[in-house]
Amino acid sequence: MPSKVRIALDAMGGDAGAAVVIPGAAISLARHREIEFLLIGDRAKIEPELDRHPALKAASKIIHTDVAVSGEDKPSQALRRGRRTSSMWLAIDAVKKGEADVAVSAGNTGALMAMSRFHLRTLPGVDRPAIAGMWPTRRGDSVVLDLGASIGGDTHHLVSLAIMGAAMASVLFNKKRPTVGLLNIGVEEIKGHEEIREAGEILRARNLPELDYLGFVEGDGIGKGVADVIVTEGYSGNIALKAAEGTARQMAELLRDEMKRSWLSKLGYLFARNAFQALRNKMDPNKSNGGVLLGLNGIVVKSHGGIAAEGFAYAIDVGYEMVKFDLLNKINQMLNREGGALSSVQAAQEAVS
Repeated sequence: MPSKVRIALDAMGGDAGAAVVIPGAAISLARHREIEFLLIGDRAKIEPELDRHPALKAASKIIHTDVAVSGEDKPSQALRRGRRTSSMWLAIDAVKKGEADVAVSAGNTGALMAMSRFHLRTLPGVDRPAIAGMWPTRRGDSVVLDLGASIGGDTHHLVSLAIMGAAMASVLFNKKRPTVGLLNIGVEEIKGHEEIREAGEILRARNLPELDYLGFVEGDGIGKGVADVIVTEGYSGNIALKAAEGTARQMAELLRDEMKRSWLSKLGYLFARNAFQALRNKMDPNKSNGGVLLGLNGIVVKSHGGIAAEGFAYAIDVGYEMVKFDLLNKINQMLNREGGALSSVQAAQEAVS
């Protein structure tokens, strides 16, 4: 691990920009003293926030730009208008030039993916990048991907997701051979689209040393934690993510309303408040914030746009962990080592066809 981890922050991304990014960086710095920050954005907005955090100010350098990618910009518009000048582009550019080890942004997801793919390019053997996130489960955490980087995916894409997700899980969970499942409408081998069935057949037949393929997983299996890695294409992955987040909020609101319904409910809450606090902590969306754009020639982390400072700090922590465990090199080695996973998968896919 390098003595310093250099993190470029898009200080104008997200709903609140520097008002969240700067205090979030201060929280993360308190946890990881070896971080150095490049704060990219409008100096007039960054400096007042930075003055409130002396330790962060000492560990930071400001790169000024007053150009920000809008949340309404289409990816093509963002590339045309924000290329080379926006805070998002400059954060990615810092990774490209080796001035930063990772870029973190809470900005427009489509724009971030388009700019990252255009500027950093993909790793050899990877057709499209994916967003991989941590998902709290009954057994701990699982890595789920793709959470919305792109729609659809052929057999090769799904298998590459499995390999990249396994690499991420291996460094985060310290497992030599993480378990992997393919999200499907049923666990039976005959169910699902042809691409999913073919990917499952190849993963089972190849018995790759990088991962332990368990088979198909239904939607409720994600929360049960049946596998370290759950693989799906971006359309269904994003729907699953939004449905889970919405259900968590709904359950919290229903529980809060019931606790207020009578004096007996309020009394019951007093006796069980430690359990309720533990539940809130486990379901805290802040702690699951930070999706890694896997498959790129560089590390980029996407934060939720409406997150608070504590949540943005967790996204920074994710980037820090990816650098600490040398995720990029691990993925590259697993994908493209001599006789590696994807080369054997391509041969197997030809045989299946």
